[in-house]
Amino acid sequence: MDCPACGTSVAIEVGPERPLSTSLRDAVLGADEEERTEVTQDCWNCGWHETRELCVASIDTTAGDAAVIERAALVDEITDEVAAIDSVETLEETLAAIRRQRGTDSAMSDTDDDATE
Repeated sequence: MDCPACGTSVAIEVGPERPLSTSLRDAVLGADEEERTEVTQDCWNCGWHETRELCVASIDTTAGDAAVIERAALVDEITDEVAAIDSVETLEETLAAIRRQRGTDSAMSDTDDDATE
């Protein structure tokens, strides 16, 4: 983009919580729904400065692996549920149940693999 005051190129920075090398494209594509991203534009020639805040209102995905998209949505949902739990004891019990379930799932898949060989 060119500076509206003098016409020279402006420096664009996305932040302040992102590395200086983050491009606006990467920041927008990596944003979560309802995330706010601050973008500053500076002209080092005349001193013009502008700060904008972008908010991702919604994210629509039109292409991609449906299983990956579904898994990501489930992980987000689980993360939200876990974040709402205040009791450490409940969190420990939940973690133990997940580990038991994963152990059961891997044991079942190992058995299935042996049966087909």
